[in-house]
Amino acid sequence: MRRPLTIAVIATLAASTSAIAGNGTPDNPHSADPITLAVYGDAPYGTSPTDTAELLATPAFIDAVNADPRVQLVVHVGDIHSGKQYCGEAYDRAVAALWRGFRAPLVYTPGDNEWSDCHKPAEGGGSWSAATQQVAYMRDGNGALVDFAGGDPLANLDLVRDVFYPRPGVSLGRRAKQLLSQGQYFDPRHPDDGQFVENVIWVQSKVLFVTINLPGGSNNDQDIWYGAPVMSTRQSDEVAARTGATLRWLDQAFALAQEDAELRGVVIIGQADMWDPEKGAPHHAGFEPIVRAIADHTREWGKPVLMLNGDSHEYRSDNPLWAADPLHFMHPAYEVANFHRVVVHGSTFPLEYLRLTVDPRADAAHGDTAFGPFRWTHVIQ
Repeated sequence: MRRPLTIAVIATLAASTSAIAGNGTPDNPHSADPITLAVYGDAPYGTSPTDTAELLATPAFIDAVNADPRVQLVVHVGDIHSGKQYCGEAYDRAVAALWRGFRAPLVYTPGDNEWSDCHKPAEGGGSWSAATQQVAYMRDGNGALVDFAGGDPLANLDLVRDVFYPRPGVSLGRRAKQLLSQGQYFDPRHPDDGQFVENVIWVQSKVLFVTINLPGGSNNDQDIWYGAPVMSTRQSDEVAARTGATLRWLDQAFALAQEDAELRGVVIIGQADMWDPEKGAPHHAGFEPIVRAIADHTREWGKPVLMLNGDSHEYRSDNPLWAADPLHFMHPAYEVANFHRVVVHGSTFPLEYLRLTVDPRADAAHGDTAFGPFRWTHVIQ
């Protein structure tokens, strides 16, 4: 960590945001003014490597979001293509170029399809050959690898960082926004955490936002790369390093929240649906350390915590950390009343987004469309 990360540091950086090229009025983390976000994810999706319908529809979707006078910030919760499309540098750069059309700042957290699942045959990676005891990579008619780096997940994560985080601590979109990146503010006892430039924190309208690299599926610890007989050391090391960095980043976020008595809420943003009933118990186990950290921090803090995720595609508004919730059985050790989760609808045509308004003066009862300073509605273009 270059210097201790405090609320005062956040305020200083927010005040200097106007120095970033293309930005307008700097953000004030202590302002009581409401802010509205457009949150979407699992898009643009395709049903095959050649299906570009959603990609081609993205400029019109961006125009529609830009035309929404309430939207001041855009968030993408991960998965920039489906699990039936290939992982390629040209595609990633095409999406990044489209996102430059958003008038508001764009904050993006990666999903599994753009890196941790790139090894799968359906995404153009390859499969383990028992005969050769090696990976048989997918190749095109000219013998070239179909995927970037043959679908190697770590290489594709590095590509995502290169394309979508060229300036750590600065958002995407036409109007840049100053963020606090773990790549800049990491615990010196864990210097490897500095690679996680995608994990960011910012404070706005008296709410702290934190993103975490939390890929869907199983936190990358159940789907063995290329279907090999055993997990490689590279994969197990990746899971351990990223999970550790995520837990420390959540610790940092809630330490900041505890420091500022004026904060009204915390928003956690990640891709994975950690309560997806389709995944099964072994996959849920991979998320248990993250669920435990979120539950413990939320209960200790005592104020509203909202989690936004994608991954399972179907819109859902619930509190799976509450015993009465039908999904509580997946992580049953917790009972947390001041938590709410929204699954952002994705993989749809036409494209959709969640209009989330943060009003620090509001204190809504816990409901399907509002909680504390948060209220939201589903917008279909």
